[in-house]
Amino acid sequence: MENKYYYILDKILRCGKKQSNKKGDIIYLLNEQLCLSPSDLLNIFEGHNIARKKLRSELSLFMQGEIDLGKYREAGINWWDYCGQMLINSYPTYFEKLPALIAQINREKRNSKNYVLFLGSTGAETNQAPCLSLIQFQIEDGELVLSAYQRSSDANLGLPADIYHLYLITRQIELPLKSITLNLGNVHIYANNAEKTRELLAGNEAVKFELNV
Repeated sequence: MENKYYYILDKILRCGKKQSNKKGDIIYLLNEQLCLSPSDLLNIFEGHNIARKKLRSELSLFMQGEIDLGKYREAGINWWDYCGQMLINSYPTYFEKLPALIAQINREKRNSKNYVLFLGSTGAETNQAPCLSLIQFQIEDGELVLSAYQRSSDANLGLPADIYHLYLITRQIELPLKSITLNLGNVHIYANNAEKTRELLAGNEAVKFELNV
């Protein structure tokens, strides 16, 4: 299967174990790695219905530290509505640190330095750790190598968005991209989305997945 994102969906369905949590039943794999070259990213974006415009707006709002859900709704983004009036799941609180780090990387471009956006301490009202907890930027032979760690990843809804957000971040760095690697502590498909995932893999790009919160 050429599309690496579809490959991991297929692997979860074939090899995943089952578990129940507060959000519902899941099929999961532990400690998976997804290493994507620019051609892999192009294959994913061409073959998957990602809401690119909304995700670009979302990342921009995150990097501004915006927590008012009204601002997201104005941009047509309504998938955070379950948070209440304010976005308190910690995402904006750590992405706000990103512009300064990007500026530093573009200014220095040091091969010997590991530039890290560590997201473990959020200062958010909730005590839930962010799903994406670390992004590391390295330069090898004049090319950008980005690595990220995710403690938990909804393979249907969260993972495509995270891949696209990471890609958008790399576009702000003045170096050609070599690879994006995601290390996924727990990557899963909710049981109520399993059949729709099979439909997606069979070629039905119009499937809509249910949000489990």
